[in-house]
Amino acid sequence: MKQLLSSLLIVGFVLMSSYTKAQIKLPRIIRDSMILQRETPVNLWGWAGKKEKVKVYFNKHNYQTIADDNGQWKLTLPPTKSGGPFEIIFKASNTITIHEILFGDVWICAGQSNMVHQMELHSVRYESEITNANYPAIRNFTVPNATDTSKVYDDVTSGSWKWANPKDLPQFSAVAYFFAKNLYDKYQVPIGIINASVGGTPIESWTSKEGLENIDTAYINNIKRMPVIDNPPFTFEDKGLLEKWNDPNYQPKGWHTINVPGYWEDQGVKDFDGIMWYRKEIIIHNLAKNSPSKLFLGRIIDADQVYINGKKIGNTTYMYPQRRYPIPTGLLVEGKNTIVVRVENINGKGGFMPDKPYCLIMGKDTIDLKGEWLYKVGAVLDPTKKVKGAGSVNAYKPNALYNTMIAPIINFNNKGFVWYQGEANTSKPEIYEKLQTNLIQDWRNKWQNPNATFLYVQLPGYMDMNYIPSESKWARLRESQLKALSEPNTAMAIAIDLGEWNDIHPDRKKEVGDRLALAAQSIAYGEKNLEYSGPLYQSSIIKDNKMVISFTHIGTGLISSDKENLNYFSIAGEDKKFVWAKAVIEGDKVVVWSSEIPQPKYVRYAWADNPEGANLANKEGLPASPFRTDH
Repeated sequence: MKQLLSSLLIVGFVLMSSYTKAQIKLPRIIRDSMILQRETPVNLWGWAGKKEKVKVYFNKHNYQTIADDNGQWKLTLPPTKSGGPFEIIFKASNTITIHEILFGDVWICAGQSNMVHQMELHSVRYESEITNANYPAIRNFTVPNATDTSKVYDDVTSGSWKWANPKDLPQFSAVAYFFAKNLYDKYQVPIGIINASVGGTPIESWTSKEGLENIDTAYINNIKRMPVIDNPPFTFEDKGLLEKWNDPNYQPKGWHTINVPGYWEDQGVKDFDGIMWYRKEIIIHNLAKNSPSKLFLGRIIDADQVYINGKKIGNTTYMYPQRRYPIPTGLLVEGKNTIVVRVENINGKGGFMPDKPYCLIMGKDTIDLKGEWLYKVGAVLDPTKKVKGAGSVNAYKPNALYNTMIAPIINFNNKGFVWYQGEANTSKPEIYEKLQTNLIQDWRNKWQNPNATFLYVQLPGYMDMNYIPSESKWARLRESQLKALSEPNTAMAIAIDLGEWNDIHPDRKKEVGDRLALAAQSIAYGEKNLEYSGPLYQSSIIKDNKMVISFTHIGTGLISSDKENLNYFSIAGEDKKFVWAKAVIEGDKVVVWSSEIPQPKYVRYAWADNPEGANLANKEGLPASPFRTDH
């Protein structure tokens, strides 16, 4: 009996020791230099020992709570005005002090690659913006990429708060930064950006399980059943790697000439998928030593590895990013230099996208790289080995990114949400309206803020132009985005004029951020007399064999943005066979007609993948949203 009692006492002592020595732990996002939401109760949370008392010291006041049976705890600070810096001290069996805290406005910025795209990827356009950045009150926290469909996470694996300076700004999302900068310049309030974005991902993966419950079950199940591709479906035995075609001492034999930029399928290489090597020798005179140099190679379809004088200077694994590779100091030499590019393409046309910069920049000197290069095939992909319907990656699965990148931050109070996504859903545009409204409602429910501001970007123009009226999945998705404005406290930044036919990541990110900030000023900051949107379709009537279109958000009046005749209007009768139409502005309306359609019934505007030249806008300079009346 004494032995049993002794054993129980020892066990109890061990458990008590474990309990008393439990360390207080904070979520990764609660860190030095964070920005907390002003003028609202603010959540703080974390972990400690079971039933352990947690004390918090802030702004000369003490707060305390007790961890639950799982060691989780949460408490709320009272509303605090904009300003700082503050510090917060957390005490349990250990002490953690968080420094340099500001109170301001926090925005959750999320989506796919156009929200990911960092300032450094647009450094040519925004070089002075980066160089001169000095905004200690604009701070960014990037949620690390992670994916899991099996469980909901309570924390992220890494991350820290950075402020907008020349060293750290290159890693900020360009859209999010310009949005934040615009608001900071306007209100002089600290702005916090929490960026949770992953390139190429659909909206379903950002929505919780509960948020998809009313979506068509067959649609969701079909996505879930798609096989997960973790590794490439095939590999190449590349002769170029075996023979070291990138070696500076390699002497090219049996190579052919080809033009850069351009696709090899358009230059006599028929239906080729595999590995193509490109090679060009350039002569550099009067090389300025220690001068920063960069290689611009436009966009390459699909993946590339780039070598200069035998040394690999960069690689990109997919087609969309522009190739802008820094060159290590000392690698370039006076006289002959060799550039070698290994290009991998497994489907469609391969090569170098036209209408992009191809040059070598050395300080103030530039060498144009367009023109003739040498090429040779390194490996041919056997068409019979292609994988059809290859499936998806985990990040495409429903809830996969919500579980890992959104759920861990839902306790963090914020001013609202900024969303830039949709490209990955263009194959099924008809369901996107429901998916978008579900996401809005879902996030508002999770943050327990039913009126939270939700701002988003309508997709810009992309891909080839059509010179006859035609159907478009991109236009249909923009329509779904337009319809999602039925949700209260939402606004859409129209970006149809900011696209590029050959780049899904258009360069003009400042305009996008500024238009989002304009919407925020009205929706979130109460500037009710501010026009923040381009014209939106309202209604139409038939009058004298013409269609008369009414709009909301006409501002101080409708205009042609380029002062030319209105274009990209089409018109149809009962048969819905659309033809190009004439259109004129009459007061606050647009009148549309065609002599080919004596009995018009339907109108479309900018209904195309890339309606370049669509020019209806308001006098505030904001473009009209594409629309159709033949729903």
